[in-house]
Amino acid sequence: MTGIQTRFQLDWPGFSLDVDLALPARGVTALFGHSGSGKTTLLRCIAGLERAPQGRLVVHGDVWQDSGVWLPTHQRPLGYVFQEASLFPHLTVMGNLRYGLRRLPGAGKQGLDQAIELLGIGHLLDRKPARLSGGERSRIGIARALALGPRLLLMDEPLAALDLARKQEILPYLERLHRELDIPVIYVSHAPDEVARLADHIVAMEAGRALASGPLAEVLSRVDLPIRLGEDAGVVLEGVVVERDPAWSLARVAFPGGCLWVRDGGQAQGSTVRIRILARDVSLALSPATDTSLLNSLPVVVEQLADDSHPALALCRLQVGTSSSLLARLTRRSADALGLAPGQPVWAQIKAVALIG
Repeated sequence: MTGIQTRFQLDWPGFSLDVDLALPARGVTALFGHSGSGKTTLLRCIAGLERAPQGRLVVHGDVWQDSGVWLPTHQRPLGYVFQEASLFPHLTVMGNLRYGLRRLPGAGKQGLDQAIELLGIGHLLDRKPARLSGGERSRIGIARALALGPRLLLMDEPLAALDLARKQEILPYLERLHRELDIPVIYVSHAPDEVARLADHIVAMEAGRALASGPLAEVLSRVDLPIRLGEDAGVVLEGVVVERDPAWSLARVAFPGGCLWVRDGGQAQGSTVRIRILARDVSLALSPATDTSLLNSLPVVVEQLADDSHPALALCRLQVGTSSSLLARLTRRSADALGLAPGQPVWAQIKAVALIG
């Protein structure tokens, strides 16, 4: 059995946690929701820092918690990254990295060297924490957790204490971990940009319950329970840069279902990137548009129609190709005028596409 099987119930005054989830064996799973939704409580249960008496936790077939089984935190092969790195001020960076290895006799130099290389901190090893920026301290905290050689990495809003500039500094390193790590990562966040850039799988939390759980693209394209990353519903697609047009500073990104022009972000041709398309930026037409300023228009098929947050509006899920989906927001009046119905071919006219990483 691979992956993570987790079931926890907790009842506290004013709050209860009740989740039963199957999470993937690789990639980044984001626990997403507002403050107080239960994200960190769930993470602490997985770590063994919070004990749910009736809980069950199985990681890659190994039982960490069940009826009659309880592995304390120090016996669980995991790494935990907190919001604050909490480095020892009297030790150098290397001293901080080595300190955690003292409790793991089997932890070798290879894991430490790999963590240093992945986080790009080789030039910082002789510094004391007082001489590090917030972004550098965060990278040290992540490297310290990785150096243990964990089978599971838990990250509790590791960028929450950083300003926007420091976040932009560290996100490329997190993307590299996402590409190169073979272990599952569970990442707590309420920041839409982090989830859109990093997550493969998302668990949307509210009031201690999981409203939805599944692959990022699949969950974000639901119209029965639209999960909004930030101000609006929308989808995240993964594609490849197939062309760059320096004359107009544009790049063409191919994804399963078609191609889209985006503002050139400097990624090399052949690079894998993510793009985000908001429902409010997609309009529908019965025939392809001509004489328009819009660069992107795709043939799609209506999959589902649902009421949106206002009685005047509808949310439409669209199939693009065989495996991709878009969302479009339009007035119910427009949907009626177009005669929209499941199975109907239409054209999606896309006003804006954001390249997010």
